[in-house]
Amino acid sequence: MDRRDFIKAAGAAGVGIVGGKLAATTISPEQTRRLSTAPGSAAGLRAPKLDVVRLGFIGVGARGSGHVAQMQQLDGVEIKAICDTHEPTCMRSVKRCADAGRPAPDAYTKGPDDYKRMLDRADIDAVIISTPWEEHVRMCVDTMNSGKHTFTEVPAAYTVDDCWQLVEVSEKTQKHCMMMENVCYGREELMVLNMCRLGVFGDLLHGEAAYIHDLRGQMHEVERGTGSWRTIHYTKRNGNLYPTHGLGPVAQYLNINRGDRMDFLSSVSCNSKVRAIYAKKNFPPDHKWNKMRFICGDINTSIVRTVMGKTLMIQWDEQLPRPYTRHNLIQGTRGVWAGFPNRCVIEGRSKSTDQWDQGAELRSYFDEFDHPLWKRVANDPANQGGHGGMDFVMLWRIIYCLRNGEPLDQDVYDAASWSVITPLSEWSVANRGQSIDVPDFTRGKWKTMQPLGIVS
Repeated sequence: MDRRDFIKAAGAAGVGIVGGKLAATTISPEQTRRLSTAPGSAAGLRAPKLDVVRLGFIGVGARGSGHVAQMQQLDGVEIKAICDTHEPTCMRSVKRCADAGRPAPDAYTKGPDDYKRMLDRADIDAVIISTPWEEHVRMCVDTMNSGKHTFTEVPAAYTVDDCWQLVEVSEKTQKHCMMMENVCYGREELMVLNMCRLGVFGDLLHGEAAYIHDLRGQMHEVERGTGSWRTIHYTKRNGNLYPTHGLGPVAQYLNINRGDRMDFLSSVSCNSKVRAIYAKKNFPPDHKWNKMRFICGDINTSIVRTVMGKTLMIQWDEQLPRPYTRHNLIQGTRGVWAGFPNRCVIEGRSKSTDQWDQGAELRSYFDEFDHPLWKRVANDPANQGGHGGMDFVMLWRIIYCLRNGEPLDQDVYDAASWSVITPLSEWSVANRGQSIDVPDFTRGKWKTMQPLGIVS
């Protein structure tokens, strides 16, 4: 291609340069899926009140079994059915219900599609999905199309098209589709949300979110368990594979999809080194982990700018030797909060703007700004913990909203926009960090949707 043709091509479609060769950019993400239904709305979706929430579960391994245990502690809940492809795993949760004095739920264990037989039941109102990532979308779609609300583990999807599919089906069926981002219900995160709403930090300008967690040990789960399927993803994709734990709370601070939205993103990854080193050290030379080529960069950094001019950094790293952190940083014109460890500076309140309030100095913040939902639920005698109590608060709030016909704190637009960071980061990494538009899954409704309130 000569210079004239190059300029013409660049002007017509945009180009990237990968490995010294031209690579056409994808079309706008909004255009990668044409919705087959007329634009509807799941904004502020209220479903009819349920006196009793009748539940089904798909997947009751490490995560799903915890949800079964916590749900048994809540009033107004009946567990009707449990589905898992591994019969012993399924029956452990069935037995757990019976041991708690509840009716034993029916078990569905006849293969990867047996959940569809469960969905044919008329006595289930909502389904909780805790399966490998690649199963989430089809199970959510089938659940909503069967007339039931769906609650899925994170991420909800990892392709742009699948994110749009969740939006379309939720709008069409008017069924809730919530990605259960439990970190939004942590004590610190709820308190910081309250501080943001009260204007403690002034006008918000910038947030930092992360999921940095050394998960190399999961590689020892070779035949069953999270590592058996999650490890494969590191050999096929390069980007931010798990963005939502850090992003969810910060997106709520910044009113993403409720007064603002993410506009565009740029992403880069470093080399992939540590997984291969770990496999070589811990597994025989002929082990399947040593026969695979790990391509996902050991740390990925993505930068987002919102339509209203705020910025957001999102990092991901599941393999480097480093203490756990989600960053959880929010910066405004009057001050900043940062997590891991918790620390804060508020102009006019802190002793200095160049010295952190931290440790015992934060007690006054918790005394004054602790979120009323946390104070109401976290110390409930039924709370069995779960990530410091956040899991119980999340499940309590879900059941409360379903029983009272109230909108959920996280909707399908949040599920899509928080999850879409993954495919967009993959595209940007492959195209030398070029920016790419973030789809407006609300299709303009973000301008009128109200910020998440401080509920009690």
